[in-house]
This record gives sequence, structure tokens and C-alpha cells, in this order.
Amino acid sequence: QVQLVESGGGSVQAGGSLRLSCAASADAYSMYCMAWFRQAPGKSREGVAVIDSDGNTSHADSVKGRFTISKDNAKNTLDLQMNSLKPEDTAVYYCAADYGVGTICPFMRTDIYEYKYWGQGTQVTVSS
Repeated sequence: QVQLVESGGGSVQAGGSLRLSCAASADAYSMYCMAWFRQAPGKSREGVAVIDSDGNTSHADSVKGRFTISKDNAKNTLDLQMNSLKPEDTAVYYCAADYGVGTICPFMRTDIYEYKYWGQGTQVTVSS
């Protein structure tokens, strides 16, 4: 059974840091693509960062240099370290897993590619 459970969300002031973690079942953790998405109120869901099974990562321009995606193989978790948080980072953050398309892990075009497995989401609120 594929399961993804996020934790680590909360409220923080601008400039602060949070670390999100996603506990993944073995089936989820073995999938080629694992990613973080977010959805702010009134906005469509957007890709934040993705990592493939080979450890290759990609981050959205809006978070590049501030957020880092990683996997902990000892714990079967997908993590997102978020530094220098801004009010515009306020959103519900979701982890997701998918088989990918060949060796490609799409995550930016959420309008044309939907990841297969999702967690329930965790709220991140950044105040100014």
C-alpha cells in the first residue's frame, strides 16, 4: 500500500526556517520520482522541488537557493528544508510520488501531469 504522510508544518516569521518531512511506505519510497508541491489559497497547485531515485534534484525558480529537497534512505523520508521563508511561501505543502515518464520527473507543469500518489498536506504559514 502506498502511503505518504507529511509533518513539520507550522507558523514562522519571515526569514525563518522550517523542515518538512514526508514518511513514505516502502512502495512509495521506491518510486522513481518524489516531489513537493504547494497550494496557496485561491491559487492553483505548483511544483516546488523534485528528486529522482538517482538523487538528481530540481527546484522551482521561486525557491531556488532557499529550499532543498532530499531523501533519507535510512528513514524512508522525503524532506524539504526551507530557509529564508517569505510570506508568499504560505501554502499547504504536499509530498507526492510517481513512476515518472521514462527518466523524466515532471513537476512544473501541474496542468498537464498529475502525480499518482499524494499525502494529505501540511500547512505552512509565514508572517511578515
